[in-house]
Amino acid sequence: ATSLLSTKGTLGLIATNTVAQGDTREVGLDTMVAGGFTITQAVQSRPWPAQSANLEYAAVWGSVGQVADSVPRIVDRAEARSISTLLEPAGRATGNPVRLEENKGIAFQGCIVRGMGFVVDPKEAQEWIELDPRNTDVLFPYLNGEDLNSQPDAAAARWVIDFNDRSVDEAAVYVLPYERVRRTVRPERSQNKDRLVREHPWWRFWRNSPAMRSAIAGLSEVLVIALVSKTVMPLRVPSAQVFSHMLGVFATDDYGIQAVLSSSLHQVWAITYGSGMRNDPRYTPSDVFETFPRPTPTTRLDEIGRALDVKRREIMLRRGLGLTKLYNLVNDPDVRED
Repeated sequence: ATSLLSTKGTLGLIATNTVAQGDTREVGLDTMVAGGFTITQAVQSRPWPAQSANLEYAAVWGSVGQVADSVPRIVDRAEARSISTLLEPAGRATGNPVRLEENKGIAFQGCIVRGMGFVVDPKEAQEWIELDPRNTDVLFPYLNGEDLNSQPDAAAARWVIDFNDRSVDEAAVYVLPYERVRRTVRPERSQNKDRLVREHPWWRFWRNSPAMRSAIAGLSEVLVIALVSKTVMPLRVPSAQVFSHMLGVFATDDYGIQAVLSSSLHQVWAITYGSGMRNDPRYTPSDVFETFPRPTPTTRLDEIGRALDVKRREIMLRRGLGLTKLYNLVNDPDVRED
């Protein structure tokens, strides 16, 4: 749109609030500003003024070329000296944060299963294990974002069949799990319009996350976070389970890192540099964690992380609260009880 403007042309646009978030911002507003566009007024995020649509919108006004400093900039009805492509008052640092070498190989997205036939009721999974103990090799709790944020013990409500990288002959050794997947997932995949899905080994997950599996192999516990959540808060859980694609998995059991990832600084960073789904922040490990400047590890941070984990777990179990309900209470100014 800016290419159609004259030297002194002005432009106004309205879009969903993701226009100022993540990759959408980089290919849109960042490119416009790099090409000489100046944002003079903005609405970062506001509910669409109609009950028929459940979405947040953003609005941007600006001009091509230089705009005098005396011209007021307005962002969310407040004056600012300048407005960034995040649609907030610009600070002294400009541009996007870079990915840090020290953060590589720690944060991952969980597995993309692609096929409800892989998912098994816990009772049925236990029956299969009793019939053939070898099935413990391919049956695991299946943790997703809803379970993580709603269950007081953050335990998986379902199990999943996971043949990992086994060949079809190796998978067939586990008769009951194999037959379930062959009967349900194979026909579903074979009818998919995407050729890559049809040709993918039907007994395996669509995305196995081998790098994540390798990174957490020596850990009994890991930190996980729901990728779409208002809490933006990690929890410590056992590693011997399958993590869904709606979870971010941190290959660490360090209490100091848990303290840092539970901080308000990390939460603000995630909201700023992640993206959004309706009104909930969307945590993107590559854009959020890999760019996040972590402090030097200290004994005090370790103590804080350990205290947080123990006390929060005790409260959640005692009061029967999941993570979301707990933090709704924590953030409610009218609630002051333990």
